[in-house]
Order: sequence, then C-alpha cells, then structure tokens
Amino acid sequence: MSPFELAEPRSLREAFVALEPDGARPMSGGTALMLMMKAGVLRPSRLVSLRRLGLDRIELRSDGSLHVGAMVTLRALEKSAPVGKGWPVITRTLRTLSNVRVRNVATVGGHLAHADPHMDLPPLLSALGASVTIAGPGGERSVAVESLYAGYLENTLARGELIIALHVPAMKGRKAAYLKCTTRSADDWPALGIAVVLEGGGQTVFVSAATDKPTRFSSLEELTIESDLHGSVAYKQQLIRVYLKRALDEARHSRD
Repeated sequence: MSPFELAEPRSLREAFVALEPDGARPMSGGTALMLMMKAGVLRPSRLVSLRRLGLDRIELRSDGSLHVGAMVTLRALEKSAPVGKGWPVITRTLRTLSNVRVRNVATVGGHLAHADPHMDLPPLLSALGASVTIAGPGGERSVAVESLYAGYLENTLARGELIIALHVPAMKGRKAAYLKCTTRSADDWPALGIAVVLEGGGQTVFVSAATDKPTRFSSLEELTIESDLHGSVAYKQQLIRVYLKRALDEARHSRD
C-alpha cells in the first residue's frame, strides 16, 4: 500500500477544502476503499475521513419518512428499532448483507457511493423511491438513489461531492421484498438481486447484480444482462424469471 496523508475535518467546509488536491479521496467506513488500496487499484495521496462531520444520526421526520446520516453504519441501521418497525424490508435485507464484521464498519453513504452492482441496498432503496442529499462546494442537491449510478463502479457524483444523507419515504401501506441468489453462502455477492414494491394495483421492480447498475425492470427483453463469475447471461435470465415470481409472492405476504 502506498503512503498517504490522513485528514480528519470537523465540518463539511473543511472536508471540501481537504478534497481539493488531486489524489484526495473521501473515506467513510473504508471497507471497500482499503481493499482497493491494498490491491493497488487506488493510490490516493490523501484520505479525508468523514467520521467527525456529525453525519451519524437516524431520524424519523414529521411526514413519516426516514432520514439516515451518511456515516450511520449498516449495523446501526440494521439494529434501529424505528427502521425495523417502519421499514422491516430494510432490516431483513441487511441481515444477509456481507457479514456482521463488515456491517459494523461500513456506512450507508460509502455503501451507496461505491456503485458496485452487487450491493444489496441500492436496488431496494431505488424501488422504495429513496433519495440522497449530496453536498459539494457549490451547495446541496437531492437525487433519486437510482440516479446515483452510471455503470459498473461508476457513480454520478461530481468531483468533491459527498453523499451526506439518505431519505426513505414512509411505507404507507406499501409492501416490499428483496431477494438475492448467491452461489455460495447467504451473505456472498449475489448472482442476482431483485427488489419489489407493491402499491395499490401497481408494482415497482429493480434488478441488480445481473446488470451493471440497479435497473428498473419492465420486461426481460429490455434488460442488458451482464455475465460474470457468478453466472452466464442465460443463467441470470432464468434466475430473474424464477426470483421475480418469488419476490412478488413474498411482498404480497409481507407485513410491511
């Protein structure tokens, strides 16, 4: 691993200044970042830690929506009583997201920014209509979670921008399910992730892992399926046929 400087700003303004030089990278939980640095894929000259910015709160808003600071760990989100009561599908999904050691360190903001299509939360949050608040030197903006992704390991954040919060609308009678198919243990990278949200007579479906980013599903013919070590295109097409039916059935019988 190449030598690097560690900056620990105490405000967003300080963080933006610290991120200005070429070679500076933000660090939230660091679980993926450190692996990429050890592999020599990334060689940042400066890491800017976000842990002192006060972005680690989970709040219920007056409209019934959920506000999650970007530095909330996945484990804290999993164990949150308000989340378990109001959005049990998120709690269920987190239980098989990697392992508890990773969830103790990995953060919501880092998880979303990493843009690996095998991540579990992005397709689910996209189906739930969630959005993120993004802050940068020029101010703040809000975008849908699905709009964060441009392709495999590619997000749409501009240089110097940071995800500072996640917002999830109230369920309000909606029913939801997230299923994934793994080729090894239950917490392994999925060959397919599929999220379903039912509302009234309609349904919203997002597919991931079989695609290079969380993708809204309308028909199998319109999807661009990606083969990888977890399965061929034909295999993943069949998985989608099977798991879509299972996810719809689970959503219909859920208590969300």
